[in-house]
Amino acid sequence: MRIVLLTALGVGGATVFGTLLGFAFQKISHKFSDIVLGFAAGVMLSAAILGLVVPSIESGGSHSVLVTVAGVACGAVCLNLMDKLVPHLHRLVGVEQEQHGENAAKMNKVLLFVLAIAIHNLPEGIAAGVGFGSGDTAQALTIAGGIALQNIPEGMVIIAPMLAAGISRKRTFLAAASTGFIEVVGTLLGYFAVTVSAAILPFALAFAGGTMLYVISDEMIPETHSHGNERGATYALLAGFCLMLIMDFYI
Repeated sequence: MRIVLLTALGVGGATVFGTLLGFAFQKISHKFSDIVLGFAAGVMLSAAILGLVVPSIESGGSHSVLVTVAGVACGAVCLNLMDKLVPHLHRLVGVEQEQHGENAAKMNKVLLFVLAIAIHNLPEGIAAGVGFGSGDTAQALTIAGGIALQNIPEGMVIIAPMLAAGISRKRTFLAAASTGFIEVVGTLLGYFAVTVSAAILPFALAFAGGTMLYVISDEMIPETHSHGNERGATYALLAGFCLMLIMDFYI
């Protein structure tokens, strides 16, 4: 339980770390952030497949592949519905580029932006917790590491629109940190859910894998390909994916 709690704090703390980096390097280039995010996408892709989807098939019994497919589909649909209610990063990041308009309207968009990230962080945390619930600590740490890597550039991105809207640096930091706390809660929820009922483990693993695959395809890759650095981001994704393959093979 101690390692689960420490990992949950680490996953959530990565957002806080990214926020601090964002304050320190507010003029950081998109080229660098796209490479970091692309690498994180590769790590998460490998972690989702090797750490969640494959174990789901291996632990699902005679109809394991059907359970896995259903879980992946449900995870993706769940995030798709959440997207319709609260759009995420690449749909709301334009807030920081807004130069005119009422301050109240801008503030509402910023709050929606923060809320979107917080809501989307919950299933990411659940994915990390479900990994620990499977009993494979090494794979669970790989999954959590991929999510944490993704949280660093996300923490860097979140502060810009809040500062542009006139929110103080202190409140900006607290709001960004709160989105990381949501992942701590999600990690613990995912862990306790599969610990209490081992019967749901195959579906839960696949569901978590589906949410991660959705985030990679719908959020991370479009963001890394929106600033003219597609090739660098693609190679970074492949590097992250191959690194996780090597770690999985040897560890």
